[in-house]
Formats: sequence, structure tokens, C-alpha cells
Amino acid sequence: MDVRQLVDRTLHGDPRAIARAISLVENASPVLREIMSGLAPHTGRARVVGLTGAPGVGKSTSTSALVARLRERGTSVAVLAVDPSSPFTGGALLGDRVRMQEHAGDTGVFIRSMASRGHLGGLSWATPHALRVLDAAGFGVILVETVGVGQAEVDIARHADTTVVLSAPGMGDGVQAAKAGVLEIADVFVVNKADREGAHATVRELRQMIAHVERPAGAWKPPIVSTVAAQGDGIAELLGRLDDHDAHLRGSGELEVRRTARAREEIEAVAVRALRERLGDVHGHSALDKLADEVARGHTDPYTAADAVVAALTEAG
Repeated sequence: MDVRQLVDRTLHGDPRAIARAISLVENASPVLREIMSGLAPHTGRARVVGLTGAPGVGKSTSTSALVARLRERGTSVAVLAVDPSSPFTGGALLGDRVRMQEHAGDTGVFIRSMASRGHLGGLSWATPHALRVLDAAGFGVILVETVGVGQAEVDIARHADTTVVLSAPGMGDGVQAAKAGVLEIADVFVVNKADREGAHATVRELRQMIAHVERPAGAWKPPIVSTVAAQGDGIAELLGRLDDHDAHLRGSGELEVRRTARAREEIEAVAVRALRERLGDVHGHSALDKLADEVARGHTDPYTAADAVVAALTEAG
């Protein structure tokens, strides 16, 4: 199908068209500009919820349980499972999550794993494009599930309206969360596998850590929800807290602030990618290597070298 057909079918929720559009995102297709232009007027309606946490805390199980609850409401759901790139195949290492296959026959659910594939800008560049595709396709809620806790996950959380950070008893997640900066980006904390020994201690530790984070007057204070996602326990309460945060964002005007900030970052990522591609075309890799060699040898400084690069781009522009 041509680009116009692809955009039209995506807007009508055609799963094959949606999958094709996301594949074009992953492959950094030259037609992305035209696709994004066609989809743009139809975006901004979906709620985007990010879920992150250390491996083994039950993110996929929690995501699947949330999908089930949302579908009971009649809400269409898209799941974007963000994985690291395989060094061998360039694909998503984990593939579509096995636990979510119970929703595979539901036409109101779309599940896709996505990898950065080593593209310049990585997930910070690709994720917003994929979210725009899913938003334009008409899904009411988009769940973005990430692999673990770290800088990449903190970055991905910036693409969500609401960020859920999951922990589990006995995994030392409190300390890890503090080191990774997750305390600052979490809107809702979940202690999953709450039927295990140590669950109450984990909740207590998180509550103490949250209390030490300074927040402006009237700011949202992240709640802590205990769940046993494998059994569906606590998922209704979690969904209620997500609704509460959505209401807070809309009532305070913070939702618009967050989305504008995300759009700014998206513009920057696209611009930097374009500039770097243009840099290779205009300045040549050999010239860049020569400048890098001069900086490494101390014959010039990075600022002077950067000025030369900018001058070359300006002259070519």
C-alpha cells in the first residue's frame, strides 16, 4: 500500500497497517515524514501509561492484568513493549510477551514489541513516533512496558503521561530506584507479588523514601499500591490510582505541560538526527575523523572543532 493508503488504514485501526507503520518507524524509513504529517491531526487523545521496574518484578503480568481490566471497561488498548536491540538480529530480544497472548484474539488490543535497532537517537527517537501511530489509530490507552530500571527507562518514562514503577519484595528495589532516579519520575508505585514475605517492609521502605522527596505545594504525591498481578489482586485499585492521576493532570494543567515538553524533546531528537545525517553528507566522515584526531592529540579543542563543523553546515545550508 502507498503512504496515503497506509495513513488512512492506520486511522481506521487496521492492525496490519499499524504494524507496518511501526516497522517503518523502526527502520527509519524515508517516508516517515509523510506518515507523521498525515497522522498528526488525529493525535493527542490517548492516555499513555509507562510501566517500568527491575527484571522479575512482574511487569508483563501487571500489564496483561491492566489490559484485561481496561477491556472490561470497553477501552481499546495498545501495548508497546520496548526491548533492547539484539546484537545478532537487530530485533526485539524478548519479542511479544508470552503472557499477553491471552489478548491476541481481542480486536480491541494491539501488542507490539519494539527495539531501537541501534538507530541514531535510539528509543528517544523511535518511541514517540510509535506512540503517535498508536494514538492516531484510536486506542484509548497505550501501555509502554520497558525492560528494566536504568537511564534508558528514565528516558522512556518521559514519553508517558503517567509512569508506574514496579517493585517486588526481597529485590532491593528501593535502593536501586533511588540510584536510578526513578523516585523522581514515578507517579504511582506498585509493590507486586505482595503475597510474598517482606511485602509490607517493601511498602514501608518506599513510603519512607517518598517522604524525603521535596515536592511543591499541591503537587501529586505518588501512592503505593500492593498487587498480586498473577491473580488479578489489586489491579482494580491500581487502575483507580491511574484514573486519579489522570484527573490530577487534567485539572492542574500539568498534562498539557508534560505533552508540550515531550513534543519539544521529540523535535530536538528529530532535528539532531537530521543534522548528524547531514553532517556526514556535508562534512564527510574523513574530515570528522581528522578533526577528532586533532582534538585527541591536543592540536585543537572540541569547541574549535565544533565551530568548524557548524560553519560547514551553515555554508552548505
